[in-house]
Amino acid sequence: MSEDNSLERIKCLIIGSGPAGYTAAIYASRADLHPVMYTGLEPGGQLTTTTEVDNFPGYPEGIDGPTMMVQLQQQAERFGTQVRIGMVTEVVLSKEEGGIHKACIDNKTWVEAETVIISTGATAKYLGLPSEQRLRGGGVSACAVCDGFFYKGQEVAIVGGGDTAAEEATYLANICTKVTMLVRSDEMRASKAMQHRVTSTKNIDLRYNTEVEEVLGDQVVEGLRMINNKTGEKEEIKITGLFIAIGHKPNTDIFKGQLDMDDTGYLITKGKSTKTNLPGVFASGDVQDKEYRQAVTAAGTGCMAALDAERYLASIEKSEEEKVEI
Repeated sequence: MSEDNSLERIKCLIIGSGPAGYTAAIYASRADLHPVMYTGLEPGGQLTTTTEVDNFPGYPEGIDGPTMMVQLQQQAERFGTQVRIGMVTEVVLSKEEGGIHKACIDNKTWVEAETVIISTGATAKYLGLPSEQRLRGGGVSACAVCDGFFYKGQEVAIVGGGDTAAEEATYLANICTKVTMLVRSDEMRASKAMQHRVTSTKNIDLRYNTEVEEVLGDQVVEGLRMINNKTGEKEEIKITGLFIAIGHKPNTDIFKGQLDMDDTGYLITKGKSTKTNLPGVFASGDVQDKEYRQAVTAAGTGCMAALDAERYLASIEKSEEEKVEI
């Protein structure tokens, strides 16, 4: 696309509206970057599907996810952030220092941006069962570290065979009386060390060649019907929580071919910064973090991205001034 003077020019464009995006907005607006945020398909991000957030600092009694995100939005707007409902469907990112980036909103309207903060997050993969989807937030979770505490002293199940599943199973085993771990193949994909941790934990019941046929319960999870995919044998167990640990998909499809990613699609940032391989483009939150994936760490990188954007714009402004002096 050629430069179009009729397009809206934004100093700081924030794509995505989870804890990372809103924290970036708070810092960017306080720095007079006049940020404009496009919320995406799921305003508030993954936390809007979480009934209780108990591990975010500053909430001694806990808070439900949707309320927390509304409060973050209100805080960002108080400092001047424009929060717009809309989906960024295409981007054309400049490779030049001080270049102008372009973004298409809802496949129809283009805007220009001097800096871009990407906070599009990652989407947890689910099994796709109707009973599983119906009970999300009612005992079905994709984050044991986030929600495991609520099942202390209870019996739960976890699905997955990789490192994350193994790590979350052992975490749950420390606080739950029993953890049934379902692995659909005849072996785990986790590292040998993680496999050993699982098999040496007495209250983890490891089931190979086993899949979920149905999650049982009307309003909350009450049990699980499992099926052995080799023998066809079915079994029902009583549980109060089901944790899905089969991976996440970072929401980065529109950036492919322009920004550096790892082999699973997570954006690669430089060192301890939020800088991507293109000047003026920064990434924060789960879109570039596959290790921690917590609201508080996402918020931290959102702060970093805004500071990085502010410093970038200051350096561009300084270099322009120096050119004028010469």
